[in-house]
Amino acid sequence: MAKYVRGTVTAFAPFDARADAEALRKAMKGLGTDEDTVLTILTTRNNAQRQEIASAFKTLFGRDLVDDLKSELTGKLETLMVSLMRPAYIFDAHALKHAIKGAGTNEKVLTEILASRTPAEVQNIKQVYQQEYEADLEDKITGETSGHFQRLLVVLLQGNRDPDVGVDEALVEQDAQVLFRAGELKWGTDEEKFITILGTRSVSHLRRVFDKYMTISGFQIEETIDRETSGDLEKLLLAVVKCIRSVPAYFAETLYYSMKGAGTDDDTLIRVMVSRSEVDLLDIRQEFRKNFAKSLYQMIQKDTSGDYRKALLLLCGGDDD
Repeated sequence: MAKYVRGTVTAFAPFDARADAEALRKAMKGLGTDEDTVLTILTTRNNAQRQEIASAFKTLFGRDLVDDLKSELTGKLETLMVSLMRPAYIFDAHALKHAIKGAGTNEKVLTEILASRTPAEVQNIKQVYQQEYEADLEDKITGETSGHFQRLLVVLLQGNRDPDVGVDEALVEQDAQVLFRAGELKWGTDEEKFITILGTRSVSHLRRVFDKYMTISGFQIEETIDRETSGDLEKLLLAVVKCIRSVPAYFAETLYYSMKGAGTDDDTLIRVMVSRSEVDLLDIRQEFRKNFAKSLYQMIQKDTSGDYRKALLLLCGGDDD
């Protein structure tokens, strides 16, 4: 597994799990809660360290740290702190389980996770899902989705995208032509061609295909997808294309739209800030600043409030202006 070092949250040093556990217990004991201490400790330790703190907390006090956080905190701050405590390896599997649980499916979560994770990450998610929930993720997803949207999710779930080893220009030309004929040149759209090519070719190959497509058709591939498809399939195809071009740019846009306009999509804001905090949040901040003429920090500051805002800003790790 490649080691990412573009996160805003890294291992805290000098780290003392027992001291942190004691400080957290003191902050939550008795009447009232010292939220400041709680959020400062949890946003400045990395996930592995948070697990050590939880273990020390149980050893010292016989109490479950997550249960205490749930009973002492409320609302969005509680959701954010509990999300930070979730072991990293289980985070995506848990999000997917909740996206397909109960009435209605949260297609946005399925799209975001399966379009953006690497093949190795997808394999890991499936394994963890099976271990933790004793269920097959693919079965669960196919039970809750349908049509071409379902087909593309299943293709992505195989985690079999071609590895990045050299680009065959003849195949680039061929794929670009196939996509052109399947979309712009056809009465009705041959979605299957889009699904197979976008779901299985390597990242470097597809980047070249997108350039070639523009040359052949005069359109960006996104414009064609926008015109030729609709609904959940369109959103998933666009997410896949954006992630092929740049995962950090995709998440910068996701964060921007979670806060833009009236109301905030806090679930998305929390999920992205937590899941990318140790991966590529620095790159996401850079893309955000470049594409939206303001920093992520400023937008969070303007759009949220209280301890929740304070915690998100600590995760964000700095302003880019």
